[in-house]
Amino acid sequence: MGKGRTAPDFLMILSTLALLAIGIVMVYSASAVTAFHDYGDSFYYLKRQLIFALLGLVAMYFTMNTDYWVWKKFSKAGLIACFALLVIVLVPGVGVVRGGARSWLGIGSLGIQPSEFMKLAMILFLAKLLSEQQGKITQFTQGLLPPLALVGAAFGLIMLQPDLGTGAVLVGASMLVIFVAGARLSHIAWLGAVGLAGMVALIAAAPYRLKRITAFLDPWQDPLGAGYQAIQSLYAIGPGQLVGLGLGMSRQKYNYLPEPQTDFIFSIIAEELGFLGGATVLLLFTLLIWRGYRTALTAPDTFGSFLAAGITSIVAVQVVINIGVVIGMMPVTGITLPLISAGGSSLTLMLTALGLLLNISRYAR
Repeated sequence: MGKGRTAPDFLMILSTLALLAIGIVMVYSASAVTAFHDYGDSFYYLKRQLIFALLGLVAMYFTMNTDYWVWKKFSKAGLIACFALLVIVLVPGVGVVRGGARSWLGIGSLGIQPSEFMKLAMILFLAKLLSEQQGKITQFTQGLLPPLALVGAAFGLIMLQPDLGTGAVLVGASMLVIFVAGARLSHIAWLGAVGLAGMVALIAAAPYRLKRITAFLDPWQDPLGAGYQAIQSLYAIGPGQLVGLGLGMSRQKYNYLPEPQTDFIFSIIAEELGFLGGATVLLLFTLLIWRGYRTALTAPDTFGSFLAAGITSIVAVQVVINIGVVIGMMPVTGITLPLISAGGSSLTLMLTALGLLLNISRYAR
């Protein structure tokens, strides 16, 4: 296949680098006050973002220039390793609790989030499995059940942390790959009904999740508790109007809006850069997602097609959930905005995955 390699998709690179640059600027703007208060260094989060962005760009360059089918033979080992990490992170004293979830491995501020690795590992393995057994996908027991069991097992381990947001992204992107592989719509519909029932059960089983649902329906029922984040997010977005208050001029980042540099960074973008700034970010994501799915449609083989669809779906699902939460269209859950939010393993893994997507684009028909 190497003989047919061309330049990677230019618009995909452009949108990726533009979003990363916007993210670096906005992470500093959103976090400077909090960083100075917590660490005595207003550049704390900016320096971390630059380090992980650099690591991610190096990884992206490597995966962009390494033929994507090479990773096919490592997909099984990678998935097993990620399952092992998801088990290890649940061990008390080993896994680090942050934001109420035991999702991290590491010491202090240095750590990795195994669930982020699992998203890419699962998509890579599903692309291999479904490309090799595509003829069976219309059969529920032999074709659809095995990948569903893997996705369900990973989702279950992530929910034990608990991390509903990351679990939702994993399931959403995986189901889109399974759909693209040719699964029957009737099977997908039944699975959707079962998944909805399971989601209701998960929400009912945890009082804090139920509070998030009621806060989503009416945040003013508990403005200082479950509805606080949603209200403060809307307080940030509203004053932004068309052109915003100006870069660095956010009011909500002064300890009003929780996690302004991560989960709710889009609120700060809308407040400081207004509708035009927010729309620019959404247009860049739309461009990236369009080129990603176009790559999936024009990939030279089914493995590349499914892998491109899966990586693009991770971005798409994550953007939809994050923006939905920020503008009050979805219940609050901990999901970062790809390439924009402050992050360590999440940012590095996203750039690595996009490098894979760019490599597939080099062989697009």
